[in-house]
Amino acid sequence: MKLIDRLEKKELRELLGKCWFTHDGMWFYHAVSECGIEQASRLNRSAIESMVPIEIKRVKKAMNISDEQLTTFEGFKEFFASTADLLIPEFVNVEITFGESGSVDWAFNEKGCFACNGVSLLGVVDEYECGPLFRIKCWLKALGIEFEMDPDVNYCIMPQRGECSGRFKLKF
Repeated sequence: MKLIDRLEKKELRELLGKCWFTHDGMWFYHAVSECGIEQASRLNRSAIESMVPIEIKRVKKAMNISDEQLTTFEGFKEFFASTADLLIPEFVNVEITFGESGSVDWAFNEKGCFACNGVSLLGVVDEYECGPLFRIKCWLKALGIEFEMDPDVNYCIMPQRGECSGRFKLKF
């Protein structure tokens, strides 16, 4: 029996996610080693920004969702929750919830942010420009959704705050 036929959906998501995130982490490690943290962060953010519109287009096609369906909070919520369920494995350690007032809240659990944990091992956490939350920002921008972020995270906030949580307030 083929591996893809033996795995449950959740197991498949975790395996593919771990492979993808391992590539991402190894790429970042080598970029930091060869170029330094500032250049590695700039390249990482550029890659995220150019990837997101392609990623959104593919997911919208797979879900058969039109642009019009994403003009309300309810439509966005359905799209985002479904996409997060597919693309965000459990080991990422984040919980994303939706408020009735058009908010998207995030909180990394007691295991901490996977990216923060990784860059801490590299010794560059204090200079790391957050990739995971930047990706969500790029998603919102690519979808044409105005938002406010609290706190407005650019650099990793875990070292100073001891946690990473906050809110995107969406404007439809």
